[in-house]
Amino acid sequence: MTKISDAESRIMDALWRRGPLLVEDIVAEVAGPQQWSDRTVKSLIGRMLNKKTIRSERKDGRTWYRPLVARDDYMLAEGKNFLDRVFGGKLAPFVSHFAEHESLSAEDVAQLKALIRKLDHGDDRD
Repeated sequence: MTKISDAESRIMDALWRRGPLLVEDIVAEVAGPQQWSDRTVKSLIGRMLNKKTIRSERKDGRTWYRPLVARDDYMLAEGKNFLDRVFGGKLAPFVSHFAEHESLSAEDVAQLKALIRKLDHGDDRD
């Protein structure tokens, strides 16, 4: 999968949540919170078009942008990359680290237990 920078991920997030969007919609969504200029956002859009992580299409005389990378595919690739770099590709040390250093809610614990039960029983993943 093509690498998506942190800045580009802000635009992707807007497109995943609300796409397709016009350039002015993307600017309105991401420029202010990031303190970026319109030019910065447009530059990022151009870079993303070149990388083929988004595409543009003309409709009714306007250019609309939509993601070419699915959010789930991006999350899986980024998560795997992080696990490989930091935890040697192992999920258990990752979960253990956060369980020891962060407060897990009762709901978090229940979800983890349910996932483990599901995996123990060999059920299909949803």
